[in-house]
Amino acid sequence: MTDPRSAAPGGLRLVAAPPGLPDPNLAPPVVAEPGDAFAVLRVLELVARVERGRPILLDDLVATLNARYLDWLFDRAVIADALVALQANWLADFRNASGIVLEDSPYGPAVQLEATARVSGWLVGQAQRAAAECRRQLAEFGRRDEAPGSS
Repeated sequence: MTDPRSAAPGGLRLVAAPPGLPDPNLAPPVVAEPGDAFAVLRVLELVARVERGRPILLDDLVATLNARYLDWLFDRAVIADALVALQANWLADFRNASGIVLEDSPYGPAVQLEATARVSGWLVGQAQRAAAECRRQLAEFGRRDEAPGSS
């Protein structure tokens, strides 16, 4: 005997999950890429919280990001790219290079943030722009129902 119902759009009905069914909301690992707004936002959030007025090794930023975001993999190139862009933005906004200084140290590349009140507010603005770009990309993804560049 066959079921007299025929398939029709919107006819999907779900029943309760069987006991023991694992949660499918596991996120795949993400390899951070230079210039990616989601990676930049994570870098900016960390940089906004580092101590001002003393050099911070990029490798320490890498290690901290990898420890905080276990489903992400950051490398020095991603951090350096975000910091160079940040330094360029600072230079464009303030017309001086003292706010964000990138330099080599005996232990590798380091960044030093100016120990002034204007740095925190400015970094918040940079992070807000990165977050807005993340939201824009998510909205575009939701509208298109396909990965960027797949059409």
